[in-house]
Amino acid sequence: MAVLHFYSCPGIQAGASKACLNKVKLILKDAGQVELKTEICYNVEVPDKDSLTKEDLQVLHWILGTPFESNSLATDSFLMEGKTSGEDLIIEIGPRLNFSTAWSTNAVSMCQSAGVYQITRIECSLRYCVKAMTADGHPMTISPDIAGEIAGTLHDRMTECRYAKPLESFAIEVHPEPVFEVNVIGEGKKALEKANIELGLAFDDWDLEFYTDLFRNKAKRNPTSVECFDLAQSNSEHSRHWFFKGRMILDQEEHPLSLFKMVMNTQANSNQNNVIKFSDNSSAIQGYRVQTLVPETPGVGASSFKQQVAQRHIIFTAETHNFPTGVAPFSGATTGTGGRIRDVQAAGRGAHVVAGTAGYCFGNLFIPDYELPWEDASFVYPSNMASGLQVAIQASNGASDYGNKFGEPVLTGFARSFGLLIGDGERREWVKPIMFSGGIGSLESSHVTKARAEHGMKVVKLGGPVYRIGVGGGAASSIQVQGDNTEELDFGAVQRGDAEMEQKMNRVIRACIEMGEKNPISSIHDQGAGGNGNVLKEISEPAGALIRAKEFQLGDPTINTMELWGAEYQESNAILIPEGASNALRDICRREKCPVSFVGDITGDGRIRLEQEEEDCVENGGVNGEATNKKMRSCSYPVDLELEWVLGSMPRKVFNLDRVKPKLKPLDLPADLTVRDAVDRVLRLPSVASKRYLTNKVDRSVTGLIAQQQCVGPLHTPLADVAVTALSHFGTVGSATSIGEQPIKGLVDPACGARMSVAEALTNLVFARVSSLKDVKCSGNWMWPAKLPGEGAALFDACVAMCDTMKHLGIAIDGGKDSLSMAARVAKETVKAPGALVISAYVGCPDIRCTITPDFKCPGDCGSILFVDLSCGHRRLGGSALAQCYKQLGDSVPDLENATMLADAFNVTQELLAEGLLTAGHDVSDGGLITCLLEMTFAGNCGIDVSIPNGKKVSGLKVLFAEELGLVFEVSTENAEAVCQRYAGKGVPCSVIGQSCGQGSDSMVRVSVDGSDVLTEQMVVLRDIWEETSFSLENLQANPDCVAEERLGLAQRVAPPYKLTFDPNNHKIDAEVAKPGFVRPKVAVIREEGSNGDREMVASLFSAGFDVWDVNMQDLATGNVTLDQFRGVVFVGGFSYADVCGSAKGWAAAILFNSIVRAQFDAFRARSDTFSLGVCNGCQLMGLLGWVAPDNGPGMPDGDSASSRQGVFLTHNKSERFESRFVSVGISESPSVLLQGMEGSVLGIWVAHGEGYMKFATDTIVNQVTRNNLAPIRYVDDQGRPTTQYPLNPNGSPEGVAALCSPDGRHLALMPHPERCTFIWQWAWMPQEWKQDVKVSPWMYMFKNACSWCLQNA
Repeated sequence: MAVLHFYSCPGIQAGASKACLNKVKLILKDAGQVELKTEICYNVEVPDKDSLTKEDLQVLHWILGTPFESNSLATDSFLMEGKTSGEDLIIEIGPRLNFSTAWSTNAVSMCQSAGVYQITRIECSLRYCVKAMTADGHPMTISPDIAGEIAGTLHDRMTECRYAKPLESFAIEVHPEPVFEVNVIGEGKKALEKANIELGLAFDDWDLEFYTDLFRNKAKRNPTSVECFDLAQSNSEHSRHWFFKGRMILDQEEHPLSLFKMVMNTQANSNQNNVIKFSDNSSAIQGYRVQTLVPETPGVGASSFKQQVAQRHIIFTAETHNFPTGVAPFSGATTGTGGRIRDVQAAGRGAHVVAGTAGYCFGNLFIPDYELPWEDASFVYPSNMASGLQVAIQASNGASDYGNKFGEPVLTGFARSFGLLIGDGERREWVKPIMFSGGIGSLESSHVTKARAEHGMKVVKLGGPVYRIGVGGGAASSIQVQGDNTEELDFGAVQRGDAEMEQKMNRVIRACIEMGEKNPISSIHDQGAGGNGNVLKEISEPAGALIRAKEFQLGDPTINTMELWGAEYQESNAILIPEGASNALRDICRREKCPVSFVGDITGDGRIRLEQEEEDCVENGGVNGEATNKKMRSCSYPVDLELEWVLGSMPRKVFNLDRVKPKLKPLDLPADLTVRDAVDRVLRLPSVASKRYLTNKVDRSVTGLIAQQQCVGPLHTPLADVAVTALSHFGTVGSATSIGEQPIKGLVDPACGARMSVAEALTNLVFARVSSLKDVKCSGNWMWPAKLPGEGAALFDACVAMCDTMKHLGIAIDGGKDSLSMAARVAKETVKAPGALVISAYVGCPDIRCTITPDFKCPGDCGSILFVDLSCGHRRLGGSALAQCYKQLGDSVPDLENATMLADAFNVTQELLAEGLLTAGHDVSDGGLITCLLEMTFAGNCGIDVSIPNGKKVSGLKVLFAEELGLVFEVSTENAEAVCQRYAGKGVPCSVIGQSCGQGSDSMVRVSVDGSDVLTEQMVVLRDIWEETSFSLENLQANPDCVAEERLGLAQRVAPPYKLTFDPNNHKIDAEVAKPGFVRPKVAVIREEGSNGDREMVASLFSAGFDVWDVNMQDLATGNVTLDQFRGVVFVGGFSYADVCGSAKGWAAAILFNSIVRAQFDAFRARSDTFSLGVCNGCQLMGLLGWVAPDNGPGMPDGDSASSRQGVFLTHNKSERFESRFVSVGISESPSVLLQGMEGSVLGIWVAHGEGYMKFATDTIVNQVTRNNLAPIRYVDDQGRPTTQYPLNPNGSPEGVAALCSPDGRHLALMPHPERCTFIWQWAWMPQEWKQDVKVSPWMYMFKNACSWCLQNA
């Protein structure tokens, strides 16, 4: 194989280049001047140098090149052209070569879609040229050591490496380990001890004794190395949860129940609404009957959608991916997200993925040029773990990127930083971080129960091929203290995520689900810890299976048997299907371009056997003297285990635990500490401060099922307490979920921390209307250094407290996970993470519209602020944000003193929500009452005047900063007394403490305690403090110029200038659609691999009156369907081919370079009775095809073909990152048939894209667009004027252009997402008066316009 090189310059965008240059300058401190230039090198693997034809090279140049830049791609390095001195340093960084990247997989797939089949791999490396000059202008020599230090700052050493010279081959020298026997029969336990070290098995003494006995006395044979590896993964703490199921001897007295049994017993006092609990890949509760849309013939080809009523249940699951994230934050978080998505997919016989939650706990941040006074600069950190700052940015980037590309929004979460010396000087810190991922989904009632494995069923693997990655992850994650295993094994457990592959697999599962009773999936399990060895045993239990190694699709031909069996490569599920279902499944997979392997059969013998076919044996022989070659099939069985031995009932491990009382000191705050000074610190603490750096880079609207996400109020402030989703686009029932976690309080008292975590989950959940408090179910996730002295007992006490609290509240646990090795070796010290319990509450939601948000709305220009005090008179500062900000912990922490009062407060609030008497609400949590009040003013962009009584006569600091339980509400003044009485009637203290008032930058915050003023300040000054930590992190992940622009502009914001010039409640098409016999016009919703916005588009078009068809590019390429039957085509949003090589490039290539498909689009566009709509990725596609803003220069086509010369290119946002915002757009006069009658309106709309900046080929095209009114939608500022100001214009497009249309008005391309705003409940914010009058979303008018036009132009 040969590698061709193609270069593109620059390699990174301006903001990223500036950040890299600053890193280099910090190392080259003695240099007078430093310059940095970059380029990308595309390393293209082909059979030989001459494999590509001239036509192939033209296609490749089109794919890799940049539009309008004819010299953007070259076969010679751009850096070498400008190299003026031998002193210039060239550093090339690229992916490690042990496996193909997801980028390569998608790039190769793009080439194949465009007809180029000779390319087998493309990897992208980044080349830097560093030029340093002395102070007097002479070239400066950079030593090899300094060059190595520079290279180290420019890459992730776990997933990337430095290339010493341009790649000549992707081949690496691999010596596959042969399968060998571990001589247990001969050497006993000693043989296993040796294998334990060599293979990184993480066996403890109990394991070593047990498996020695198993093979010596039961199996009476030696285990193979593969079997040892298998047992280490399958029966690791990570997989088996030995601690939670073990025998607990606490302070020398055995407890009668295991932790697991205690947790299960919470179910006894809760409503019995679970349909799945403590089993399967997710838990589920009873949902609702809903109206849905499903294809008439799912999976087999293009199909019309039909309405169908279904009973749809609610799924929740949660897990962590801490160790991989600590080693390689980006890839660890991507695969953590992907694994949890598969947990949702694999519930029952297949389930729908809806939305995610995310949480991060990390150590001290040490943000450059931003000192946080509680962080201790003397702390040292291990070299094999990522820093807290890397985790905060890169882990959240990884989780966001995966979800964005897959099409799963993230709706709520948490972020917490901690690293202090506590008590007698013990250091507690999240050196090993927490990466938490939760998932909300839905499950059809007919698919709840998996079928048992039965003889004759086929064992099938769906999804990505086998790679040498994630080897030993389950065992590595179970190491008692991270750092005790070797760094090489840490690297071996790093994983690779490919969201595009997971999305293909998801479409296959969805197609099977939509077949209803004919669903071919009998059972499904996600592949996670332990790889094939674990998932194939689980899915075949107890019947057993024969698995054939030769049937697996390999991503790397050098994979050995142990790797095939144990590697935790991602994007893979195992399913069982009946014997006759193979062809149907193959057809579905072919249509969705998803790999499928039929790897074995259920045998019924109770054994799991892996069959390895050896090299063919050839015997020379003959009959009647004639020579023949006879091939003999020879097989070995590297795995041959009784399932009962591996997965059956095993002896419980015994854990001897002793309580260790923490050495605590009372809180000692500065005597002269003022509220203003305390606020200045507390508002900067990551757990309190703005989470803007997390929310705006993750899609929060995809699926169109989102009723409440993180951001609230007129300025889209990240503060929501609860996430709410719909079960269908055609109703207002759904689910709500919230999170509670209080690990810092748990350091003082683990039981208090657990009770407060449960309580916080409910005080967050209470703001959504739910079916019943006793319907609430929870996932409990434990992240604890449980096997270290004192910590197991602390976890035990926390678990007892949690269970007891839930018993009193009537809620229950129905699932969860544990990660019990939360400690890291730092030099000779063991640094334990704070023990953390994350409670994820979820429940049915009878009306997703009855949700209140934490933004003051000042009803009638002045609202009443109510405080519901659940503290029972306590004001404890231990474990608080204020304590942490002064490097302390304290010795007395808040607690749930009265569970009955909390339940009563919850139920009263639910009644008030149903009656519409509450306008805003927020819970008291991190930062105390003052933070709760301030956050509500920040989100409402208003002021407050608050006076808080102090009956206990404690200090004002305690009144304001104690994190005791409480709720703050806003109500209209006339309802204040009545609402207070409702709470008082149930014995819940509630009082009016002030007013919300004012608007905008002049608003004031006035707070007094017992009549004494303690805080008087402009709201925007305090909000700037609250935002500062987030903006400092934003500077490290986005273009600093854009960050500065948003930061400065925030203080000037008022509110979106929404305006309606038409009546959205009435459209002339409504009467037509209602007539009997109405014939719906046909529209094709076209998707490509990676598209993820199709179903919300289908719902919008169907609601407007269309007969909507599901059509993918494979249907068109194979001739399964033609476009001549359709009146409209809609190109949907998403990440076709993961947007590698540029957004929609692969999709466009599949049209432009496929003559059959291209002819279809040419013919469709030439018809005068057709329209097209492209949204987001579809807009990018229409730009590439020249369907909007074409270059109609001399000799160019007239615009009727599929391939008019491109005149606009959508490139990277000026912020240089993905943007998820709810922005304001103005609709201007234009020929667009879809926007007729909407001119002059200003509306809110979702955007979610990374490449939305409209770059035009020439100024002439810009002038034509402007002169002919072909930019009908523009981003506007708070005065309604077109703007380029960030983030009001999220991508920086000139003149605020957000959409383009053709001169005849039939073709419209826009980057925002109207299909995610076609129902009122999908809007992130809306003026209060609109909520009274507007019953139909204004964006539905656009789709109805399209239907009406089709009828008029039949």
